[in-house]
Amino acid sequence: MSAVTLALVGSGLRGQTYARHAVASGLGRVTAVAEPDPYRRAAAAAEFGVPAERVYTDWTELARHPRVADAAIVATQDRLHTDPTVRLADLGYHILLEKPMATAEADAVAIAEAAERNQVLLAVCHVLRYTPYTRTLRGLLESGAIGRLVSVQHLEPVGWWHHAHSFVRGNWRRQDTSAPMLLTKSCHDIDWLIHLFGELPDRVASFGGLTHFRAEDRPEGAADRCLDCPLEPSCPYSAKRLYLGCLGNPDDEFWPLSAVTEEHTETAVLDALRTGPYGRCVYACDNDVVDHQVVNMEFPSGATCSFTMSAFTPMEHRRTRLLGTHGFVDGDGHTLRVVDFRTGEERTVEADPEADPEAGAAVGPSAEDGHGGGDEALTEAFLTAVATGDASALRSDAAESLATHRVVWAAERARVAGTVVRLDEAAPLTTA
Repeated sequence: MSAVTLALVGSGLRGQTYARHAVASGLGRVTAVAEPDPYRRAAAAAEFGVPAERVYTDWTELARHPRVADAAIVATQDRLHTDPTVRLADLGYHILLEKPMATAEADAVAIAEAAERNQVLLAVCHVLRYTPYTRTLRGLLESGAIGRLVSVQHLEPVGWWHHAHSFVRGNWRRQDTSAPMLLTKSCHDIDWLIHLFGELPDRVASFGGLTHFRAEDRPEGAADRCLDCPLEPSCPYSAKRLYLGCLGNPDDEFWPLSAVTEEHTETAVLDALRTGPYGRCVYACDNDVVDHQVVNMEFPSGATCSFTMSAFTPMEHRRTRLLGTHGFVDGDGHTLRVVDFRTGEERTVEADPEADPEAGAAVGPSAEDGHGGGDEALTEAFLTAVATGDASALRSDAAESLATHRVVWAAERARVAGTVVRLDEAAPLTTA
């Protein structure tokens, strides 16, 4: 099976991640790069050996030419997904599309229609579906280990410093320049929960808001920037401590530090904090996305689900409790504690892509490794599907991704309106 050729459209952190996994797997080869930032464009072209004639300043320049690769990785900023995805699909590219699919429902519909119209593969990067942990958990549910699934409690612990980095100071801090946080951060989780239930909810409600990262909570005497602030040494959101602490650690230098500065030196970090957005006081930013949110879902089967996203946690693995008629499962991203009501048996199952969930524990990859191995597995599944023409390697298609995104939009509408929103597959979303 020959390597799939790839056009990298957006060579930021996520685009680089998928491209590197593609090359490392031996299944893909980057043959074109489209990136407006000159530093990232040059770095990606050099890393992947892309010839000068296939290096483009943006996706529109790439799209002026006939198709130059089998597939495209579209990893532009969220609000810039629609036009390149639709145009490249029209040119015949298969598409690996970073989440969220789009920031507006009409745009997501246009993307799904373009994939269908052109009969190309489109995989939205819902990487949580592809982890060994998820496969093991799904195996338990499908085997009847806890009977019929009745209720799920799920926590997404964003992490206090991560929230400050991405959603207070960073690119995803405002709805008008990005999207609601439930879409930009938590569409992963809503999609994953629906994947576990195997059905779409028919009613959703949601609560939450921006409660802490506001001017009202600014400590007395705080400065507008961490480098000027007398309270910085004791502040949990110190930019100076966070970003200088990344130096010397290759993983931390890749993320989060590369979002702050491409030059990984103390001088460069301090310069960036003195003038750029990542040095601002978290109580003196222009952010407006929520810092905590709850989504409640009811499914046609009568099952229910409660999802919580919170900034006020460590940045750690998602935690899930699944309650069934004959038992329950507690999961922490590493292991699954399974209790059987019928026998009183309790056992621990480790995530392993090859393990039989009923056979006992087996050690597998850590959930910390690229979304628990999901980044790598999704990339390899997409490349395999393109190379073979067999979409069965993918765990969702454009239509299913659109459907789970619609649940996110419904939940956000419910939060803003303070109501319950009913989803009807045959009609637009309606408020009930």
